[in-house]
Amino acid sequence: MTAREAKARPRRRRPARESAGGGKRNVDYRRLRNPFPPVPVFSSDEVAALHDAALQVLEELGMKVLLPEARAIFATGGAEVDDAEQLVRIGRDIVEAALASAPPSVPMKAGARHRDLVLELGAVTIQSGGGAPHATDLERGRRPATIADFRELVRITQQFDVLHMLNPLVEPQDVLVHLRHYAVTEAQLTLSDKVPFIFSRGSPQVRDAFAMIRDYRGLSQDDFEAESHCFTIINTNSPRQLDIPMAQGLIDFARHGQLSIVTPFCLMGAMAPVTVAGALVLSHAEALAAIALTQLARPGAPVLYGAFASNVDMKSGAPAFGTPEQVKANLGAGQLARFIGLPWRCAAGCAANINDAQAAHETQMSAWGALLGGCTVMLHAAGWLEGGLTVSYEKFITDLEAMQIFAELCAPTPAGEADLALDALREVAPGGHFFAAAHTMERYQSAFYEPIVADWSNFGTWTERGAVDANHRATGIWQSLLETADPHPIDQAKAEALSAFIERRSAEGGAPPES
Repeated sequence: MTAREAKARPRRRRPARESAGGGKRNVDYRRLRNPFPPVPVFSSDEVAALHDAALQVLEELGMKVLLPEARAIFATGGAEVDDAEQLVRIGRDIVEAALASAPPSVPMKAGARHRDLVLELGAVTIQSGGGAPHATDLERGRRPATIADFRELVRITQQFDVLHMLNPLVEPQDVLVHLRHYAVTEAQLTLSDKVPFIFSRGSPQVRDAFAMIRDYRGLSQDDFEAESHCFTIINTNSPRQLDIPMAQGLIDFARHGQLSIVTPFCLMGAMAPVTVAGALVLSHAEALAAIALTQLARPGAPVLYGAFASNVDMKSGAPAFGTPEQVKANLGAGQLARFIGLPWRCAAGCAANINDAQAAHETQMSAWGALLGGCTVMLHAAGWLEGGLTVSYEKFITDLEAMQIFAELCAPTPAGEADLALDALREVAPGGHFFAAAHTMERYQSAFYEPIVADWSNFGTWTERGAVDANHRATGIWQSLLETADPHPIDQAKAEALSAFIERRSAEGGAPPES
């Protein structure tokens, strides 16, 4: 049986419905709260020592900051700046002041009010894999990603409430970099009502994207800057370096009231010390430096702490994910985030080359580390392959199964009188079964989670249906989603104005990235 023949009606979050066997199943994946107590990997004294070691790094070793404007801001804030070496030494008093002014809760305004979010400790928001230069699926193979791929993945993302925010997904290689931000931002605004992602590749691109969001949402400049309507990811260049576009992004987003998610990417044994604790000291120091810059640029600016640390394969130098070291780093980063009192971003991850058992367990192990670490935002939770080089359409769907199960675990588990099922226990004799019990008949259609892609039939039934594996079932699902999903409603006048803006700015030369 071909992948196309394996298509099934896509099963996303099951809508509320009336039924003789269960009435309504009301499951809301849009605003999740983490029910799990955070799991520690360090003692409280060790967490304090990690934080103190990071402050020593900033005071004694400093950060190399390539952007002159950023160094000037640090200098005005009291940091010791060596312009010749581009080195900034940041005192702990500056860091403490920044942590005091950074908001512990960040409201995010989406394109529709039911998509609004509040990013804070205890909340859980999930994003798919992002930033890959390649896309792959079983029908079209692995290929350089295109804007058509990006648009398809945005449309799929829109269909699943468990994916709360948009992100870079794939980098469209068929759109030149000085024009790419137009195509990507336009796709997010017209194909989805979720919170969009904006590239930080210099002020001209950021200004363009802000203007597109502001005008498409019908906001004044003051209204736009009063609340966060988009976000960016800021990666430091480990070890201890902040490059020009990332530093400029921190400043621009802070001054305009938009969210920066600061995320050092520390690979143990490569760009970070080989120990979990040493990697976290470096990651924590870099994150604190970037957070300090946002608060010096605009006190109270929205910013999230972030950490994304794993180890490398010491035989090849290739990144590894889903490892015990990554899980421990995720748990430790959560302890540091709670120590400083800020919401934080973590990530799942996968180094596998195809959507196989390795890919599944790497993503799920790293995702468990993020969830049990108490992350506020979990990135790369669906579709990520090859350490971020590729997004797989099939893995996108199979990972969503795991993410929806996580979401179900976040929902309360009722234990009222009816849920204790004493009437059913009285009705069924020893050695009997509960299939026909009144308690079961009243609830059977809404009692359990309904899978997206899993096949729970027995071997004989599965064989009779064509012996289709999960990968090919996933192909049928994403294809069906793209063919049958209702188009996202748009305001035609605003869409035309957006197109006119892009046409005008493109004719003016676009916005080359700054470096």
